[in-house]
Amino acid sequence: MQEFLPEGIRFETEENRKRIASFPRLREAFYENAVLEARAVLCDRAHNLHVDLGDTKGFMPHAQCALGLAEGKVRDIAVISRVNKPVCFRITAFYDDDAGVRTAVLSRRAVQEACMQQYVSHLCAGDVIDAAVTRNEAFGTFCDIGAGLTALLPIDGISVSRIPHPSVRFATGQRIRAVVRGRDDMGRITLSHKELLGTWQENAARFSVGETVPGIVRSVESYGIFVELAPNLAGLAELSPGVQAGDGASVYIKSISPERMKIKLILVDHFPAPEQPLHIRYPDIRHIDRWVYSPPGCVKTVESVFSDADA
Repeated sequence: MQEFLPEGIRFETEENRKRIASFPRLREAFYENAVLEARAVLCDRAHNLHVDLGDTKGFMPHAQCALGLAEGKVRDIAVISRVNKPVCFRITAFYDDDAGVRTAVLSRRAVQEACMQQYVSHLCAGDVIDAAVTRNEAFGTFCDIGAGLTALLPIDGISVSRIPHPSVRFATGQRIRAVVRGRDDMGRITLSHKELLGTWQENAARFSVGETVPGIVRSVESYGIFVELAPNLAGLAELSPGVQAGDGASVYIKSISPERMKIKLILVDHFPAPEQPLHIRYPDIRHIDRWVYSPPGCVKTVESVFSDADA
C-alpha cells in the first residue's frame, strides 16, 4: 500500500489496527518512522489532540496537528474538526507523564510535510489520483489527496451534466478518483472529475430510441426541461407544468443525434425524488493528456487538455 493515502483509508486496515493496539508494535513503528492512523478523541483547551492508542496515550501537540498551523496559514478549526475522526501520524517520542502513563508523542505535520515533498509536489496535470471527499460547498468539493492535504474540485469539473450542488454527486467521506487539473496562483492543487465519467458517445450507447428510462430534472428553462440520464449525459424534453429541478422523471427517448450531441425526450412522468450520491466505477487509467467528450463528426468539439504549462 502506498504511504500517502487520504486520511481514513489506512485506519481500517488489519496491519494498522494491530500496530496501534500493541505497545511493542507502536515502538516498532517509531523506529521504522512508519505512518499510522488512529481516532482523535479529544481536542483540549490548548488545541492539542489526544488520540486513542489503546493502552498507550496518544498526544499530538498543537503545532504538530497540521502543516501550516505554526506559520498561521491554517486555522485551528482544522484541528478541532478532526475529533472523532482518524488522523495520520508518525510517532516522534515516548515518555511517561506525571501520572506514570506511557505516552506516545505524535506528529501529523511530519506526515503532511513528507506527503507534500515526496508525492504532491510531483503531481502533474492529467495525473489520475485517489481522493476522499472532505467537504461540499456551493462552488465545489474539497478533497483529501493524501495525509489530510486538500485540493479543490470546482463544481464545473464534477460532471458534464450541470448540477445544483456538489452534494448531489458526493457524500462526505466518499472515496473517489480525480484528475489533476493544475495548480492555482498559490500553488494549490485543483482537480477535475468529469473526464472519468465517459464521453458523450460512451454514455449515449447505453440508450436507444423508443426506450423509456429514468432520469433527474436538472433545470427548467423557457425552451424546455433538461433531464440528466447519466452524470455526463442530459437530454431535452418539452415543457410540462409543475416540473421542478431535482424531480425524478420517466422519459421516452424520441431521438439521439450524435452529430449535434442532442437527445430529444418526452416527459412521461415526474415526481419528488431524493438525491443519492454516485457510486462510480472508474476506468483503470493513471494519466490523461487529452480527453474529447464530443463524438467524431460532431459540429462542436468539447474537450479537456491537460498541460502543466497551462496550469
